[in-house]
Amino acid sequence: MARHGFELETFLPYRLNRAAEYVALRFAAQYKARFELTRPEWRTLAALGSSGRMMTATEIGAHSSMHKTKVSRAVFALEQRRWLKREEDGRDRRFEHLALTPAGERAYEELTELAGAYQAELVSMLGKENVEALSAGLRAVERAMRMSARR
Repeated sequence: MARHGFELETFLPYRLNRAAEYVALRFAAQYKARFELTRPEWRTLAALGSSGRMMTATEIGAHSSMHKTKVSRAVFALEQRRWLKREEDGRDRRFEHLALTPAGERAYEELTELAGAYQAELVSMLGKENVEALSAGLRAVERAMRMSARR
């Protein structure tokens, strides 16, 4: 029942967040079981792997919407696994450029296979038409939010 005229269950930000959490947690269980990765580690690895170039921690944070502390911890963990390497910026020592090592590239390839299988599972569960409609709706939300942020 609506309280004060507000229906939480129909509030778009709440529904988007809840749906994203359900979908993300199912995938997180898979990459945690197979690779023992945390969500920030997965997102950092995915940002670096998908970019195909060196990135700073700040760029990773912006790309994946993660706080710099989470990025920093993920970078450290991936470096300990020898999946990531750091290079100092030649002009400004405050910055480090991060890239995947060959082992990190192999892990990223395996993770993208896992992600592809999960995507196929979602399409199977939801139906191709619903996934396409959801994708179009998300594009509209993202576009509207970008336009609103520019104003």
